[in-house]
This record gives sequence, structure tokens and C-alpha cells, in this order.
Amino acid sequence: MGPAAGLAVLLAVLALPAGDPAGVTGRGDTFSALTSVARALVPERQLLGLLRHYLRGEEARLRDLTRFYDKVVSLHEDSATPVSNPLLAFTLIKRLQSDWKNVVHSLEASENIRALKDGYEKVERDLPAFEDLEGAARALMRLQDVYMLNVKGLARGVFQRVTGSAVTDLYSPRRLFSLTGDDCFQVGKVAYDMGDYYHAIPWLEEAVTLFRGSYGEWKTEDEASLEDALDHLAFACFQAGNVSCALSLSREFLLYSPNNKRMARNVLKYEKLLAESPNQAVAETVIQRPNIPHLQTRDTYEGLCQTLGSQPTHYQIPSLYCSYETSSSPYLLLQPIRKEVIHLEPYVVLYHDFVSDAEAQKIRGLAEPWLQRSVVASGEKQLPVEYRISKSAWLKDTVDPMLVTLDHRIAALTGLDVQPPYAEYLQVVNYGIGGHYEPHFDHATSPSSPLYRMKSGNRVATFMIYLSSVEAGGATAFIYGNFSVPVVKNAALFWWNLHRSGEGDGDTLHAGCPVLVGDKWVANKWIHEYGQEFRRPCSSSPED
Repeated sequence: MGPAAGLAVLLAVLALPAGDPAGVTGRGDTFSALTSVARALVPERQLLGLLRHYLRGEEARLRDLTRFYDKVVSLHEDSATPVSNPLLAFTLIKRLQSDWKNVVHSLEASENIRALKDGYEKVERDLPAFEDLEGAARALMRLQDVYMLNVKGLARGVFQRVTGSAVTDLYSPRRLFSLTGDDCFQVGKVAYDMGDYYHAIPWLEEAVTLFRGSYGEWKTEDEASLEDALDHLAFACFQAGNVSCALSLSREFLLYSPNNKRMARNVLKYEKLLAESPNQAVAETVIQRPNIPHLQTRDTYEGLCQTLGSQPTHYQIPSLYCSYETSSSPYLLLQPIRKEVIHLEPYVVLYHDFVSDAEAQKIRGLAEPWLQRSVVASGEKQLPVEYRISKSAWLKDTVDPMLVTLDHRIAALTGLDVQPPYAEYLQVVNYGIGGHYEPHFDHATSPSSPLYRMKSGNRVATFMIYLSSVEAGGATAFIYGNFSVPVVKNAALFWWNLHRSGEGDGDTLHAGCPVLVGDKWVANKWIHEYGQEFRRPCSSSPED
């Protein structure tokens, strides 16, 4: 099998879609790309139209009921209205025998609600699935962890990092959007159902606080209540070893629902436990945050993400510099590109204004219909995973002449052959709610990697283009290099994945930090070893 055939096989493995892009995005994947989340606004606008029609129908019906009510009340208030008048006596009998029956059993109300339900059922297949709610809730927990966000602050709509007594504003939205008790309950319940009480407790505590403040108010859209929040929080506290808290919350629950036998039994159980071990009344168990999936470098990774993109100070390290790159290329002599050397080991370079706004927008537009949930290699398979939340699409250079121009520009800068099969097609990625990609290598670290099916060697280099800006988060963190690069719109990041000996460079372990606020798009061009023999000659030295 030749290199070109190998590329075709690889892209089949990577699920490059073919045919009609409609239906590429499946239900349950909405949360994994912000462009899919934005598309969810369309069915909600349809639902708003249906609800507006329903409200107008109900308003007309209620006006008519008010007219009937006022008419009958006026008859009762008029003391000069004797039933001896046969006309009035007749209308009284008629009202009680016929009119009231028609009012109570009017079909107008059921027809209005039926129309609303029918309309909802028509758009229901376009709505996010329950898996999306779970994914969005887990995204909030991820942001809470990585950026050390305060749950109470998040519930108020503010993004604050709290470390001890120090409070740092990470992002200040133009308009505050606060969460309801039901919103916080749903986040807490997702964690609760996973047995993750570390995250469940603060979210359920906030839900209880908000439900207490609005107790007695009925909200049609709410699924949960104060009793639900107290119930879940009490058991979460018990599971975490805080029996005293569980008892207090259970007793409060019984104030609102005194006939609940299950909760009454729980109270007796907690009282017995405290009586047998009085120390549990004051003892507090420290709940460990789950490290799932297990990540040895988690502390370093999250510390780099918390800097929101930090780089060495250039005047402190003279070998880091900025220049206009021409690479002796006629292309770049006419249009040099600003080059910033970010780091030396690993060698990482940032090319500013590599693409224009129009080019970035066009690439996003070409990729959007084909976006599918991003996957990672797991043995011979490609699987979606929790540690990579995004959607991606592959664009052949035959899709649009602009992509050919882009390849020429990359080749001029890197001096490498970026034509298939010596490089992969352009991969365009859109990150989801709290979208991230935990520490990983771009090059294959296993001989069974699908990358080798291209028959063009390993990924020697990565050329990553930032196609958008973000308000906060989303930096690219190099774990062992101990630095991170913020998202710079229209810039491109370049690094070597392999030493000249062909061995992988362990210092290129990197991650896409969770996007705190914003819509992050990148495009990746992965260049392979074969075809570069005279462009980047091999060396036996492991340091080269």
C-alpha cells in the first residue's frame, strides 16, 4: 500500500465524513462544541414562538373568563336583582345547569396546550439530550477545579478564583447572569449520581440556599424543590462522613414534609450513629477531589492554565527574540511574517497574523457542517473521551483554493513538505463548554498507533493556527517546558515533536486548557517524517 492509500486509510479511521453533512452531529454531543451550542438557539426561538402563540390564546381565554366572572358577580352584588323575575330566574338556572359546565369543561384550554405540546414534539429531536446536560454540568465542575472558581460566585454569575482569603476576578462579564436553585441542583445532582460528593456538596449547598430564599414561590420550569435539594445534600454529607450535617438537613426536610417515612428513618439512624460515636458530631471528613482520569501532571497542568497564558520575559532571556521571518523564501520576502520565539527546549515559535480575519472565518465556515466529536486513539480504535471535549473536521486542500494558499504559506515558513501524504489534511477544531484537551503528545508513542497507517512515519512537527479569540482561558500549556501560550487570534504556533534522531521529544507534552469564556477554534497541520529527509536532515545525536 502506497503513502496516498495509507492517508486514505488513516482518514477513514479518523472518521472523515463523506457525503451529506446533514446529521453529522448526533444528539448528546451538543455540549462538545460551542458552534453546536449556538445552533441550539434555533429550536429555542421556535419554542418561544409557540409559547407566545399559547400565551396569546390563554390571554384571550382569560379575558373571556373575566368577562363571565364580572357579569355573574354584578348580578350577585345588585340587591335589586330578585329571582322573582322569571328572566333572571331562568338565567340563574341556565348558568348553573349549562354555562358553568361549559366554562369548567371548555376545550379552549386543552386545545391551547395541545398546540403547544404538538409544536414541542416537532422540534424535540433537535433539542439537546440529557447527555448534553450532564456534559455541560461536568464542564462547570471542570472550570471550578482548573481555575479554582468559587461556586457561590459562579451562582451569582461572577468568575472568581478563591485561594484562602484572596479573591481574584478572572473574568468580568458585561452582564451578570445568575443561576437559580434548580440550576445549581442539576449540576450537583450530576456529581451526586456519579458518587462525586466533592463536587456535589458545594453545588447542592448553593441550591439549598437559593431554594430557601424563594420558598413558597412556584416556578413552572423547575424540576427540583427545596425538599429535593435537602434530601440529596443530606445523603451526600452522610456519604462524606459528616453525620451531624446529614442529621440537621434531614430534620429540616421533615419540617416541610413531616410524613416522609424514609427521611424519618434516616433521622433515627443518624441520631443513633451520633449517640454511639459522639465525636462524629464535630469531626469533619476532608473529601478528596477525584483525579479522573488519573493524571500525574495534573497540578502542573492546572497551575499553568491558571496563569491564563504566561510566557518568559524576553529581556530576561536574550535568546528569546522577535523578528520578521523571511526564511530566504521569495514568498516571505514579499510578505514577511512576525515571528516570536517563545521557548527553546522545546523549540516553540509563535507567528503573529499568520491568517487574516477573512481566512479564519472561511476556514471555520468550511469545517462547521462536518464537525464531529473529537476522538483519541485507544489501541486500534478511536474513541470520544472526557479528557478531550471538542468537535473536529478534516478539510482537503481541494475544498477551496484558499487552503492551497495556506499550505504554501506553511511550507514557506517551516521549509517542510506539507502536501499529502507527507502531511495530514487540515484538522479544524471547535471546543465546547469548558472545552479542553488534557496533557498529550501529538506524535505517536506506540507502534500500533493509527498514525503509522499513513506509511509516512511519525508526526515530526505541529503547526497550530488560532482561528478565534477567547475572553478567558484556553491557553496551550507545555507541561515539562513549564510555560503556557495564550490564544492569540490569527496567530500560529509551531513546534517540533521529534528530535532529529526520530525519537519523540518528551518536552512537547502539552494541553489545551479549558476555555473559561469564549468560542475557541484552532486548525492543526501535522507534518510527517517522510518527505522531509533533505529539509530536516537526521542526526544521531539525541539532543538535536
